Amino acid sequence: MNKTIYSSFILLFFICMQNFCVFSQTNDFYDDQPTIPLGDVQIKVEGEIEQPYHVDFTKLPLRSVIVKEAVLDSEGDHFIGAYRYDGYSLYDILNEAVLKKANQAEFPPVIDLFVEVEGVNGDKAIFSWGEIYYPIHRHEIIIATQISRIVPSKTKDYWPLPGSPRVVAAADLHSHRYIENPKSIKVRSWNRPFVKHEEAKFTNKISLEIDGEKKMEIVPSSLKPPISKYSTVFYGRGRGIHGISTFEGKPLKNLLSTFFKINPQILMEGLLIVYGIDGYRSVFSCAEVMDRNDQEEILLVFNDNLDNPEAAGFRIFPACDFFSDRAVKAIEKIEVVFK
Repeated sequence: MNKTIYSSFILLFFICMQNFCVFSQTNDFYDDQPTIPLGDVQIKVEGEIEQPYHVDFTKLPLRSVIVKEAVLDSEGDHFIGAYRYDGYSLYDILNEAVLKKANQAEFPPVIDLFVEVEGVNGDKAIFSWGEIYYPIHRHEIIIATQISRIVPSKTKDYWPLPGSPRVVAAADLHSHRYIENPKSIKVRSWNRPFVKHEEAKFTNKISLEIDGEKKMEIVPSSLKPPISKYSTVFYGRGRGIHGISTFEGKPLKNLLSTFFKINPQILMEGLLIVYGIDGYRSVFSCAEVMDRNDQEEILLVFNDNLDNPEAAGFRIFPACDFFSDRAVKAIEKIEVVFK
């Protein structure tokens, strides 16, 4: 009798547990697997700021991003795995840093700033200030301290796990900026002299320089099809609404890819600087221009409306940005620098 009762109890227990497991599942696909800690991290913030400091992670919120990781190797693209990473965003880490730009007197705007994240093994990853603070989708660059696999329900592929904290850039197509064990973040400006041409309103050609060598002059006929077309509420951080506008142009990466192929080093440390004829300029990382996975491309646009000199000539349109500040107009020069 007791044996029968015991067996019935065990059966009832397993039925209840099965029902519990079924009904405890949610619609969130990204929390089905255990969360694995990657370890602690200590980071110093320095560079062009008033006071260097060590990051107190206990005061920062935990952010999550989901990524599909791939890398470039000798055979081309190689898939690594799909993951949810939890950690602390560069947005939050740098939020209270008081900037002290080396070129403040010459160029006060922050759009020529970039940060250099260095790991304990000497690897470096470059991020523009704009991709940290200007994007539509914030908090997508994090220092990850824990991870969870995103496992396909049918194939049950358990992707390999990293063994230490790492940088994660969720908008990158390839994960070469995912450097391990970051130890420092250095804030820097593009502190190079540039001649202003105050007398000119615009130019119909752009000098393209790659790693110190002039490659070509970009002219309107350089913007050959296919052409992309983006509509946007064009809104600046300072002047607010500029209008509801449509930009038609060529993705800048398509034009640049005829002159160089991306590789891990370019994606990790490359910079691209866009100069306006009036001295206005903006810095981009090569990765955010050449290696996006979100299709929010940076367009090179030409406007031949001479009745409106303020809008005529070449400009860029960063579809990834909330603000219009990095949409440099009257472009005279584009420079690509391989660090």
